[in-house]
Amino acid sequence: MEIYLNLKSILTKIYFHPLFLICVLIFILIGYFRFISYFMLIILIHELGHILVSQIFKWNIDKIIILPFGGLTKFNEIINRPLIEEFLIAIAGIIFQMVFYVTLKKFIEYKYFSFINYFVIVFNLIPIYPLDGAKILNVIFNKLTSFKNSILLTVIISYIFIIIMSVIFIRINKLVIIILSFLFFEVNKLYKERKEIFNKFLLERYIRDFKFKHEKVINNSYEMKKDYRHLFYIDGKYLTENYFLEKTFDIRSNL
Repeated sequence: MEIYLNLKSILTKIYFHPLFLICVLIFILIGYFRFISYFMLIILIHELGHILVSQIFKWNIDKIIILPFGGLTKFNEIINRPLIEEFLIAIAGIIFQMVFYVTLKKFIEYKYFSFINYFVIVFNLIPIYPLDGAKILNVIFNKLTSFKNSILLTVIISYIFIIIMSVIFIRINKLVIIILSFLFFEVNKLYKERKEIFNKFLLERYIRDFKFKHEKVINNSYEMKKDYRHLFYIDGKYLTENYFLEKTFDIRSNL
C-alpha cells in the first residue's frame, strides 16, 4: 500500500515541458511516431533509475520534468547530503537505462532503438548543468575542493561546453540550439543563486547536527567542504565549526 501511494505521489510530479510537447507533435506530423515513442520510453526508464535510487536514500522529489533531450528530476533536499548519495543518484539513470537496453535489445527490431539509447546516454553525460555529466563532475569537484569552488567550477565548465556546442551545431541543427538555450538559462540561474546556495549550505551546518568521518583545519568558511567537519584556525586559535558559524550568523543578524 505504501509503495502504491509513493508511486502515485511521484506520478503527479511529472511535468512535460512545452518544448518536449512541440517536438513530439513535430515528429508525429512527419511520420516518426515510433521513433518518438521509443525516445519517450528511454527517457522515462532513465528517470526511473534516478527516482528509485533517490527513494532508497529517502530523498524528496520536487518535480520530474520531461524535456526534448531527456528528463530532469529535481529534488527538495538539504544541500549537505552525502556525496556518495549524490553520485549514485546521478549515475543511476544511465545504469538503469543500460540494463533495460541490454535486456530488451534482442526483442526490439526497431533500427533506431540503439541510436536513441546511446544518444540519451551521451547527451546526459555532457558536463552542462543540470545534466548528469555536470552533477557527476560536481561530486568530483566537491571531493577535490571546497563547496563554494565546486559550484563556480561547475558553472564555468557548463558555460564552456555550451559555447563549444553552440559553435558546432549553430549551422547543423537548430533544435540543439534551442535545447542549449534552455541549459544556458539553468546554468545562469545556478550562477545567480550561488551565494544563496552557499548561505543555505552554511545555515544547514549551523542548525543541524551532521556526523562526518573526516575533519579538516581551515581558515575561513569559503574553504568548507562537503562530508567534512571543520576546525577553524584564526588568530592563533582553534575554533569548532559550530562556534565559528554561531558567531558568523550572530554578526550577520546584527548588520
